[in-house]
Amino acid sequence: MLRERAGAWAVLGPLLWGCGLALLQGGMLYPRESRSRERKELDGLWSFRADFSDNRRQGFEQQWYRAPLREVRALSGPTLDMPVPSSFNDVGQDGRLRSFVGWVWYEREATLPQRWTQDLGTRVVLRIGSAHYYAIVWVNGVHVAEHEGGHLPFEADISKLVQSGPLSSCRITIAINNTLSPYTLPPGTILYQTDTSKYPKGYFVQNTNFDFFNYAGLHRSVLLYTTPISYIDDITITTDVDQDIGLVNYQIFIQGSELFQLEVFLLDADGRTVAQGTGGQGQLQVPRAHLWWPYLMHEHPAYLYSLEVRLTAQTADGPVSDFYTLPVGIRTVAVTESRFLINGKPFYFHGVNKHEDADIRGKGFDWPLLVKDFNLLRWLGANAFRTSHYPYAEELMQLCDRYGIVVIDESPGAGIALAQSLSNVSLQHHLEVMEEMVRRDKNHPAVVMWSVANEPASSLKPAGYYFKTLIAHTKALDPSRPVTFVTKSSYEADLGVPYVDVICVNSYYSWYHDYGHMEVIQLQLATQFENWYRTYQKPIIQSEYGAETIAGFHQDPPLMFSEEYQKGLLEQYHLVLDQKRKEYVVGELIWNFADFMTDQSPQRAIGNRKGIFTRQRQPKSAAFLLRERYWKLANETWHHQSAVKPQCVENSPFIF
Repeated sequence: MLRERAGAWAVLGPLLWGCGLALLQGGMLYPRESRSRERKELDGLWSFRADFSDNRRQGFEQQWYRAPLREVRALSGPTLDMPVPSSFNDVGQDGRLRSFVGWVWYEREATLPQRWTQDLGTRVVLRIGSAHYYAIVWVNGVHVAEHEGGHLPFEADISKLVQSGPLSSCRITIAINNTLSPYTLPPGTILYQTDTSKYPKGYFVQNTNFDFFNYAGLHRSVLLYTTPISYIDDITITTDVDQDIGLVNYQIFIQGSELFQLEVFLLDADGRTVAQGTGGQGQLQVPRAHLWWPYLMHEHPAYLYSLEVRLTAQTADGPVSDFYTLPVGIRTVAVTESRFLINGKPFYFHGVNKHEDADIRGKGFDWPLLVKDFNLLRWLGANAFRTSHYPYAEELMQLCDRYGIVVIDESPGAGIALAQSLSNVSLQHHLEVMEEMVRRDKNHPAVVMWSVANEPASSLKPAGYYFKTLIAHTKALDPSRPVTFVTKSSYEADLGVPYVDVICVNSYYSWYHDYGHMEVIQLQLATQFENWYRTYQKPIIQSEYGAETIAGFHQDPPLMFSEEYQKGLLEQYHLVLDQKRKEYVVGELIWNFADFMTDQSPQRAIGNRKGIFTRQRQPKSAAFLLRERYWKLANETWHHQSAVKPQCVENSPFIF
């Protein structure tokens, strides 16, 4: 039975992929430089103004996009320097800005290379990596784009605007609104306080049902890039293995010409061509293929080939060439009744949940922080993480491909607590978000499963139809990967879990109830696993567990919030996980990798302290416990699958 289910995944995935492609219109390839493409990053200081007017609409009423922000007189406040990428909340000293809800305005003057503006055969594209939450974009006062959703990229072709003149520069204005409603992802509500004896007139607050701070702003790079007017718009890769032959299925979409030729070359890590093809769709066969293996599962993990696509298109002005190179990892993913398989071998997730979160920069992308986090993950012996609770930066996904860190890629569906948020309006937006997410991340070998939501109210009556539709749509978009969502509902009441491929369960025994009584953890956790598996016969991941700990607090016997309590609670979980992973539990992800910011409340001492590292990335006692455990699990994997053991961390070739 197990082999039959795994075989079905391997065979059906590539065959069904073409059906999924029909649902995805337009590409979202990561902007890479090549012989035919250039890019210009607009990171740095932008002009910034928050609209503090009562109705938050002064910027539109005065049309701030029509002239430079510094020249516009506004009662709403001064124009500030704002770093991009970053969240705007923690950069300044104005307390109003930290908790601001409404429209903020960004502006930047961009100098344009002469060849971009004078060569009409060049296409100039503006790309925003992430603008949280709703964004409207103008170039030189002309509206060019709008986008809903704060964690995925969007683009606008601005060629005609910058090539009329031509211009030596252009003014980019971006208005962003971070307001969350029951129909956004993540959802939220606005509470208006009408008691004027307690609150000023018009007073309101933003409420959410998720436990992380709603940072806002331009969180990832804004950039300009070029392509020829006939160009490679999208590439889709799926892979399979037939004995020792790697199979790379490709599909390529072209824009700007119907008369073209395509050449495709697959290069190994040394730059040697190992397979080649022609046309917009085909299969490359790689004898004695190097497979993409997760970190610590193979002596040579994360092997990447390069797919080089060469386009020659015929236009009215003559032939045009475009070149794009895409990293490719050859691997398979399959799910059985009790196992998660990568390349046909049982894979056990031992890793973390994360957040894009750090001091001052908030959710702003930061290369030093990203590299530090990956060094800590590899020091820890973690082989996986979940992008809790939204898609992370593309550069992070690329590092996962390079280092073999497996990813459960999660949508921003966190805090779906109200029946309104399970309505058809919400569902339509959620379907669109999954399309954007699959379009962006479909070619990453590190991504092995999609998660459509975290801890939704999946016991509410509308949840059955909502998640049945959402999961079916995601599988139609990408039949090559399993789909899940993360639940905290009971096994008896959950209406969405029947449709997932892997059951992901969050539980906090002896933390949110039975406070301090770690002696009940083993019984309650074992009962949890047994109930879920008896009901559904699907593999299970303990997708969250943990305890809040303030670094430096010590108490023996252990008390809550001490480092000893966090460590002791994890040990109780591990005793049960060690039993159940022999049967049907296929993973454990600690909550959380590092402390992170939340809304203020009496339950939060400047953020959530469940990290095994502090927000500044310093280890608590539990980090050393998990390090010992994860390397032990890695050694067990190697014992079963290889004669070579991973080296101890300090001497490991996988560590910087």
